[in-house]
This record gives sequence, C-alpha cells and structure tokens, in this order.
Amino acid sequence: MSFEKYEQKFKALADQKRLQILFELCQRGNTCVCDLTEIVEMPQSKLSYHLKILLDAGLITKETKGTWSYYELNSDEIGALLSEQLCCIFRPNIKSPGCC
Repeated sequence: MSFEKYEQKFKALADQKRLQILFELCQRGNTCVCDLTEIVEMPQSKLSYHLKILLDAGLITKETKGTWSYYELNSDEIGALLSEQLCCIFRPNIKSPGCC
C-alpha cells in the first residue's frame, strides 16, 4: 500500500486557511473564486495558491465558466478520507463491513 496519496491530502488539510476554505465550500456549495476572496478575506493570489493545493490533493473540484473559476468540495474524496477503509489501516482489530 502506498501512503503517498494520503500524505498529499493530509498535508493539504494541515493548514488553517485551507480548512476554512473547505468549510466555506461545504456551507455554500459551488462558489466563484471572486466570492471566495471576500469570504476568506484573502487576496486572490494567495487564495489561488491554497486552492491549487486543495485541487491537486483532489479535495475540491474546479469548473471554469467564461473567465471565472468555480470551486466545490469533492464530497467523494472527503468521504473517502473519513471512510472505513482508512480506519481499517490504523485500527486493524476493528472488523466492519467496509474494511479491506
């Protein structure tokens, strides 16, 4: 088993601003980057840096409409991080239906 994919995801989560961005996307759904700059009170250049890290980790998705980018929480990926599969890696004595 390779832990590299988990390393990237957890590194992306290990930042307070990125957690705030994920929280806001969870609350608001599909959100334009222009609105996110005001919501998280961050210049677009810094916000873009954090969004790229989240995007590369697969924690959010991006859709471009015209000149604007819209971001949304990747529910499947967030669900996988909180899944029984990951739980089984670190708690092998617990047997549940979703365990590998």
